[in-house]
This record gives sequence, C-alpha cells and structure tokens, in this order.
Amino acid sequence: MGILAHVDAGKTSLTERLLHTAGVIDHVGSVDAGSTRTDTMDLERRRGITIRSAVVSFELSGVTVNLIDTPGHSDFIAEVERALSVLDGAVLVLSAVEGVQVQTRLLMRTLQRLRIPTLLFVNKIDRMGARYDELLRDVRRLLTPAVVPLGTVDDLGVRVAAFRPYPLGAPEVDEVLAERNDKYLARYLADELTADDQLVELADQVRSGVAYPVYFGSAITGDGVPELIEGIVTLLPRATGLPEDPLQASVFKVERGPAGEKIASARVFAGTLRAREPVTIHRGGRAPAASAVAAGGSPLGATYSSKPSSLLLFSQGETERVDAVAAGRIVALRGLKEIRIGDQLGSPSGRGGQLFAPPTLETVVRAGDRIKLFQALQQLAEQDPLIRVRKDEEISVSLYGEVQKEVIASLLLEEYGLEVTFDQTRPIHKERPVGVGAAVREMGAPGNPWVATVGFRVSPGSGIDYRLDVELGGLPRAFHTAIEESVRQTLLQGLYGWEVDDVRIELTHTGYSSPVTTASDFRRLVPVVLLKALDQAGTTVLEPVNHFELDLPPDAVSPILGRLAESHATVETSQIDADHAQLTGLIPAGRVHAFESQLPGPTHGEGILLSTFDSFHPVPGTPPIRPRTDGNPLNLKEYLLHLNQQ
Repeated sequence: MGILAHVDAGKTSLTERLLHTAGVIDHVGSVDAGSTRTDTMDLERRRGITIRSAVVSFELSGVTVNLIDTPGHSDFIAEVERALSVLDGAVLVLSAVEGVQVQTRLLMRTLQRLRIPTLLFVNKIDRMGARYDELLRDVRRLLTPAVVPLGTVDDLGVRVAAFRPYPLGAPEVDEVLAERNDKYLARYLADELTADDQLVELADQVRSGVAYPVYFGSAITGDGVPELIEGIVTLLPRATGLPEDPLQASVFKVERGPAGEKIASARVFAGTLRAREPVTIHRGGRAPAASAVAAGGSPLGATYSSKPSSLLLFSQGETERVDAVAAGRIVALRGLKEIRIGDQLGSPSGRGGQLFAPPTLETVVRAGDRIKLFQALQQLAEQDPLIRVRKDEEISVSLYGEVQKEVIASLLLEEYGLEVTFDQTRPIHKERPVGVGAAVREMGAPGNPWVATVGFRVSPGSGIDYRLDVELGGLPRAFHTAIEESVRQTLLQGLYGWEVDDVRIELTHTGYSSPVTTASDFRRLVPVVLLKALDQAGTTVLEPVNHFELDLPPDAVSPILGRLAESHATVETSQIDADHAQLTGLIPAGRVHAFESQLPGPTHGEGILLSTFDSFHPVPGTPPIRPRTDGNPLNLKEYLLHLNQQ
C-alpha cells in the first residue's frame, strides 16, 4: 500500500507510528529532528520532506504490509506516479488544520481514476486550529462526496484530543453505505442488518472504489492509529497473485549502490522470481532518452533476458538476501545493468504507463566540469525517467518545479562532488507542422555525400504517425529500422529546436547500393532530408498551458483577476458566494510559479491554486528558439562538421 499526502500533512510521521506499532522500531522518529526511518537522504532530513519513495515491509495483525512512503511535494510527482503503478490500496493523509490542500486534490483524483481502494486519515487533531465538521464539508466538496466518517473527536485541538470510533453497526455509517447500494438500503429500512453486514458492505464499497472511510487521529500521540490499522487489515484488498503462476513483476524504482551498481525495486504481482535464473525483461512504455540509446541502451519495446545476481526481500523493516521471492512481495534486484523504471519482468503485468503530465519546465545547469556533470545527470535520469537531459552548448534538465533545483544541486554535490548553478526556469515548448512539405536526396546528387536515397512527405497528423509510401521489400529491414529510428530522433528538434509532435511522416523514396551502403548512411542522411521537408511545411511553436482551479476569499477576487491578466491567464468560470469564491481557467505553465508566489498577499494567505497541465497553445509573438544539439542539418557544412567531431 502507499501513504500519500500533500507536503507537511504528517505522512512520514504516520509511517513512523505504524513501524513502531508493528515493532519494527523502538521509538518513533521525528521529521524535524531528521531521525525517521524512511527519509534517508541528507536533504530529506535537513528539509523535513520526502523526496524519494521508500519501501518498508512489516506485519500488522498477521498481515504482511509492504508500505511505500511517497513524496508529498508536487515537484516530485514522478516518484508518486511510480508508486501508484504497484499499489493494492492507499492511505491518503490530510491535516486537520490545513485541510484539503492542492496536492491532496491531485492525488485523490488520480486514486479515483485508477480505482485504488483508499482510506483517509485526518492527522493532527491535537493541534490548535484542528477542525472536524468544517473539514468534512471541505472533503465532500473538494475530494469526494462518498466519504464515510467512522467516528468523531473529543477535545479537538488540544494535546489530549482523542478519536472516538463509532461502534460496529452504527446508523451513521449505515446511512452513508445505503446511499450507494439499493439492496443494502432496502435491508436497512427493513431493520434486517447486523453489525457484521455493515463491515462486509463497507469492505466491498472500499475495494470497489465506491466509498472512502475517514479516520481521525494524531501520528505524534498515536491516537486513532489503532483504528486506522484495523481498517488497513480489514478493508484494503490483499494481493491475489499465486507463487505458482507465471511470473509478473514491475520495476518502480532504480537507484545506485555504494559501488555505483544499479539496484531496482520491483513488485512481484504473480509467480516467483529467483536469483541467478534468467528472466525475460520487457522494456517499459516510455521512450528512452536519446543519450541512453546513443550509449547502447535498449530501445523502446525491446525484450531481452538477464539474470539478477541477488535478491533482497523487504521484511520486518529490513532487507534480507533470499534465493526466491513469491507473489505479493517487493524485492530489490542487483545485477541487471540495463534495467529501467517501468520495465516488466516475466510477462507484462498491464500496469504502469504515465499517469501525470510530463514536466513542462527546464533549466540550464552549470558546473566547472561539463563532462562529469553530463555523466552525473544521465545517472540521475536513470532514477527518474521524466528527467530529460539535453547537451548543446549548454546542459539542461527538465523540471516540475523550483524545489527540484535544490534537490538536483544537493544530489550532485553529495554523490558526485559537483557544485552547480542554475539559470532561470523556462517552459518547454513544442512544434507542430502547419502545412505540407516534401524533400528527396538521391544517391550521387550534389549535397548528398552518403550512398543512400531518402525522400519524405511531411504534413499535420496526430502524435508521430510514421508511414511507408514505398514497397517494404525494396529495402533491407535493417535499413528501414535505421530510417524510422532516425526519423524519431530527428523530430526531437524541429525548425526552432523544440520537439515536433502531431506530425505525419511518409517515406516516399528509398535507394541503396549493395554492398557499399550501410545503416549509418541512412542515419546521417535522414535528418538532412526530413528537416528540409519540415522547413517546406513550416512549423508553429506552442507553449504548455495549465488548467487552474483557484479557491479564494470573495474580497480577493478583484485584485486576483488583475494578477491573472498580467500572467496572460484566461478565466473560464467563476463562482462567488458569501464566504467562498472559485475561479477556473487557463494559464501558461511558465507563469504559474510567479503567479502562485503573489497569491498570499491579496488572498490573506487563504488562496489555494490547483494547476495541472492541459494542452499546448500557439505562442503569441516571436517564437522562442532553443539551441540545437545536432549541428543543424539544414546547413550541410555545419552538419558535416558536427558529425566529424563526434
């Protein structure tokens, strides 16, 4: 199961309390003191936030629980995404003081979309300002109306605050369950229900994603945690895979050990994984970074076989070396040099895929040793596939937000001894063709130093739509593979240097001379011809635009509308009541951070902004240009010089 929350809601503290209850640790660690079990990075301890997901396994009431503690800050949403792909159930933590926050809403939407059974735990009932009735109203309004409070709170907001659970069979619970099941409603009205019936119905509704029980408590004092544990054991679904089934496992985390070796964490859904025995590995659903393919990495969709040299089973708060791991458990694998996040072991599990939008921001990273910096960033990208590293005259990385800069800087200093600085964050744009273009280069013709013929037709399309308008048998398959791979690589940089999307590419001409022509001839010729066709078609540059929901006090609407206009945002809907206002609309992704930093003043600290990627819109005015990394195939002399320097 996963524990998820907005940053500072008390997620890691709750994990510590669960570990203490399970007997894994002797005392509850403190986030503020940096003594928690799951926050192991120095930066995590200093900042008091979770950056990398951590796995810990323990026993609760005879049930083995594999718990994944995930980051709460929105900049590390990629870590959360990877955890969600392997969960049976989740606990979503809220603060009784701060209530429903931005990340809480984003996480709840995703849990609902994936139909992951979820329990809600309202933490910090012992804090001044803690709320009950008002918080439940916000949960119903902002998260889901299908909440089932399982108790009330005595002495709310003081140190001795205590969760008082409803007795089994309580009518308060029956009434909510009956709203979502007509047969249960009929039995309720006929007074035919027993206390056990309520528990069975609650478990059924939780496991089908229909109802969301709410527990109240304090991770610091431990109040309410026993009731939550009972809910985890009785309401969340158990793993169903069998050890004798065909192997199905999914890699959700990759890190490097002290000696630089890769360590992959995987969930075994079915079957049994054995050390030193060959296992079939299916490459995950995301295309690898260009640098990874250039370095010899397996391409998208590849399948290969490899042997894990050792298996480390997560058990009772530790890891132990084992020879085999059966279905339902989480394991750390060593010895798989090519392994990446998202890879499937055995037969594909059907899980995974991208849940959140890719990062839409990037920044230039600078260090004294550029070569060492690039190599270090490539290794960090292995641990986070949504980090894309580009190298031209400068080295840049993609980002979700500003906090990631501090994390990257800390990792580079602590793990690689590199001190770095960053340029200002900028949005990642895209290009799309606006017309139709065609180009051909024949063997032996001027401007074609390679022994190959290639021709393309380019037009607007959906995604990257690559098609053959030539006979498949007229060219060896290896050459066709080289052409298609080069087309996809070339589209990473359009006329303005941005990745090209929504394009239809038709291969119209091919030719070769046996035995002189090699695949390299096609790989080098394709960028020249394809960009010529793209130049004839023309492209438009688009910027990432986010959809926003903004909750604020009614008296702040007027000044905030002015700030939104300054940020080039458009307001689509507005709802203004006596004590609450909500605005929705679109805002350029590159302006979200600056706008959000202006919110506290006009909204008296009460403004809540939820911003999620929506789409790409044409950039008004002069299109921004991104420096090229390929030597510019539109300039043959410059391009050839670039190839000779590789």
